[in-house]
Amino acid sequence: MNPSLSSAKAAALFIVVVLAWGINWSVTKSLVEAVPPLWTASIRSWVALIALLVILRASGNLIIPRIADVPVVLSVALLHMTFFSTLVAAGLRYLPASKGVVLGYTTPLWVALVAGAARTERLGALKLVGVALGLAGLCVILNPASLDWSNLHVIAGAGMIIIAAICWAANIIYIRSHRWIATPLQLLLWQVLVATVVLTTTALVTEGVPAVKWSPHLVLLFLYSGFIGTALAYWAMSMVNKSLSAPPRRRSSAS
Repeated sequence: MNPSLSSAKAAALFIVVVLAWGINWSVTKSLVEAVPPLWTASIRSWVALIALLVILRASGNLIIPRIADVPVVLSVALLHMTFFSTLVAAGLRYLPASKGVVLGYTTPLWVALVAGAARTERLGALKLVGVALGLAGLCVILNPASLDWSNLHVIAGAGMIIIAAICWAANIIYIRSHRWIATPLQLLLWQVLVATVVLTTTALVTEGVPAVKWSPHLVLLFLYSGFIGTALAYWAMSMVNKSLSAPPRRRSSAS
């Protein structure tokens, strides 16, 4: 298994993720106004897939995953790249990007709660205080009073993004426990490939072929979302999650 990053490098990569995904929320909001949500996620995945194929082939990192890495490929592809991306894109049709990003980044709260409930990590007093403060901060930043809760579309949009955050949390918890054979970069192409196939098939079945009015601006938005917001950001996030893996539990004989 490849060694984890140092704390400093992990922090630097996390800043890259924050910037890439932070900008991508506004980009996605613009994309879903021109393209249906499933097709937005699908086209973005195609852009990322082509970019990764070129980069991995040129760098000599194009491999076939070992069987032991298949679960993490499916976990990232389905829970994060498919469910999270689709639910966020759909939710942003009804919520402003500023509200959506706050709900989407409740993920660390769900990670702490789910990991504690599943006993994969200790949920001590300090973590409980942190979760409580996080929820309080969420209420202050989100300002629920500013949303029209009588509008079912607003409720549906908020619900979809919260479910998306929970899906991402489940993915993070699995990544932390996975015993990596290949590197996150080597597996990223296969994760994007699975997500692209699922998203494109689902989009064709449920939405049909979209009538998209292409423009240079729309192309640039997809290029950013696919290359920076997907390929670069997912690789960086996988490296950060891998480096923040929970320590082995003492009572486990497999540790």
